[in-house]
Amino acid sequence: MKKIVYRLFAVAALAAVTLFAACDSTHVDETIVSVPVIESFTPQAAPVGSQIVITGQFLNAVSKAEIGGVEVTIKERVSDTQLSIIATADARDGVIKLYNMEGVGASAEPFTYTYAAPEITATILQSSVDMGDQMLIAGKYMSAVDGVLFTAEGYDTAHEATIITRSASELVVKCPYVEAETARITLRYFDGSAMTETAKESAPTITVVRYKPQFDEQTFVRTDVGRSVTLTGSYLDKVDKILVNGFEAQCFKSHSELKFTVPAGDFVDGETVTELKAVYFDGYEELVLSDAFLVYVPFVKYWENMRTWGHSKLVEQMSSFFSPETGIVYANADWRTVVDPIAYQYQASTCSAVQVSNVSVEEYNSVAPYFYFYCNNSCELSVNSPASSNGLFKNFWIANVSGNENRLPGANSSCYGTPVLAFRALKESNPAEKELADKVRKCELTDINPTLFPADVTAQTIGDIGVSSSSAQLKDKEWAVDMFGDKKSDVMGVKPDAVVLVMYYAHPGPEKGADGKFNFASNLKRIGFLHITNVNFVIDQSNSSKPASMSDYTFNCYWQKYDYDYSKIQ
Repeated sequence: MKKIVYRLFAVAALAAVTLFAACDSTHVDETIVSVPVIESFTPQAAPVGSQIVITGQFLNAVSKAEIGGVEVTIKERVSDTQLSIIATADARDGVIKLYNMEGVGASAEPFTYTYAAPEITATILQSSVDMGDQMLIAGKYMSAVDGVLFTAEGYDTAHEATIITRSASELVVKCPYVEAETARITLRYFDGSAMTETAKESAPTITVVRYKPQFDEQTFVRTDVGRSVTLTGSYLDKVDKILVNGFEAQCFKSHSELKFTVPAGDFVDGETVTELKAVYFDGYEELVLSDAFLVYVPFVKYWENMRTWGHSKLVEQMSSFFSPETGIVYANADWRTVVDPIAYQYQASTCSAVQVSNVSVEEYNSVAPYFYFYCNNSCELSVNSPASSNGLFKNFWIANVSGNENRLPGANSSCYGTPVLAFRALKESNPAEKELADKVRKCELTDINPTLFPADVTAQTIGDIGVSSSSAQLKDKEWAVDMFGDKKSDVMGVKPDAVVLVMYYAHPGPEKGADGKFNFASNLKRIGFLHITNVNFVIDQSNSSKPASMSDYTFNCYWQKYDYDYSKIQ
C-alpha cells in the first residue's frame, strides 16, 4: 500500500521599497513511500566480501538488508533506485530482503555464495614484523577470510590476529602474540559447508620480532609495603604487570627502567617471604624475578611516589583520586563504582552541609578515605576533602567526550563526596613541627597511634600540632608559597617538599563548637602525613583565567593503620 506524503513549500517575496510581505505562493510536492522493490541485482553469485549492486524502487529509506535471512552490511544508498550491500561472511545462499518502515521487499532470485580458498602471495609478504605492530597481507580472495592465524614454529597453538581493514586483495592485521620468532600464517574461511583453514605445511612464514623484557641482575632487600623498588634492564616498557604474591603493583616504566610500589595485598604485620614476578606479552609470558622477595608490613602504612592529576580531559591523565587507606591512585572512570559509589548515588544529598555527612554510618564507612588535588579559576592549587565542596566533582571527566554524562557525577550537577577529611601544613618555623616534618621526609616515621599523636579536643591539638586553622581545601599558599610564579605559564618540576597533616573523621565529621566552627581535633578516625615532593604546573592556555587542570602531583603518604580508640585519648 502506498503512502502519499504532501509537503508544502512556501515562498515569500519582500517588497523592495516597503517592509511588508507582497504575496505568498504555495505548491504541492508529492513523495511516494512504499515497501522496497528489488528489480535486479548483480552479481548473482560472488565470494564473501563482494559488493552487490541492487536496482529497484523506494531504496533510499531502506534501514536493513539480509541475504538468506542473515543481516548484511548496507554499503551505500546511491539513490532511490540503487543500493549496494556487502556479502558478509556469516550470511548464506538465499533471497535478498530489504526493509523500511513500510515493510519488506524480496528478490525474485536467490544470491549464491561462491567459496574460493583465499591465498597469500608469499613473494611479496614482508619478511618480519614487530609483535603487536600492523602488517599487510596481500593475495587472492582476501575478502573471504574469517580469521588470520599465526602459529609459532615448534608449537601447535595458533594465535588469531586482529583484522584492521580488508579488501578483495589485501588485509591489514595486527600481529598477535607468538611463542617463537618464526611463525606460519594461515587463513580461516568458509568453504561452503564448514569453517576451514589453509594448510600449515604450505603456509608462508614470517619472522616475529619479540622485544622480550630483559632485567639486570639485582639483589633484593627487605622492602616495606608502599615503598618503591627500581629495576633496570632493557625493553622494560613491554612489561604488563609486576605481581607481588599475586597482587598487582603500581608501575612507572621506560625502556631501561621500571619502578614499582609494593602493594598492600593481604600481608600480615611483620615480614613475609613471597614471589616477585613480571608479566609481559599481554599476560602470555612471565618471569619470576625472585622467589624469596621479603615484604615488611610496618605498624604504619606508607605509600611512596604516588602521582595524581588534576581535572584534565586528557585520557592518559584521568587518574585524580588517591586513597591513603588502600594506597591506590584511582582512575576517574572507577569513581562511580569503586571509589565513591555512595556519593554517586546521593549526589548533592551526600552531605547536609560542607563537611557534614548525611548518609548512614554503614554507608559512610563503606567508602575508603580519599583526597584529590584541584585548581580553581584563579590558579590556586589545593588538596581537597571529598566533602569540602559540591561544585568540584562535575569538573572531572571519565572520558574525553562531550556530554554531561561523561562528567564524574554523570551530570553537570552538584555533588559532595562521602569521606570527611581536613588538612594542616606543618610549619618550618615551629621546632616541634619541623622535627616531625623532617622525620616524615626521611621516611623515619615508624608508627602513628593515639599515644604518639593524642587528640586534645579542648586545646584543639593533635600531638604537638595545633589544628584550629585546618582546612578542608588546603591551598598552595600554605604548602608551596610563591613557587609557581605569576601562574600564567607552565612551571615544571616544582619541589614543595611540604609535609601536611591529614585528618580523617568518623561519621558525620568533626564536631562544631559554640562559635559554629569545626573542632578539627574531635571525632577523629585516623590521621596521616602527606609529603608533597613534586608538582608540574601545566595550564590549559597561557592565560591566568584558565586553571592548571593538567597539572600532576607526586607525593609520599604515611597513614595510621588502626582507628583512634577514644577510651584512650582525651
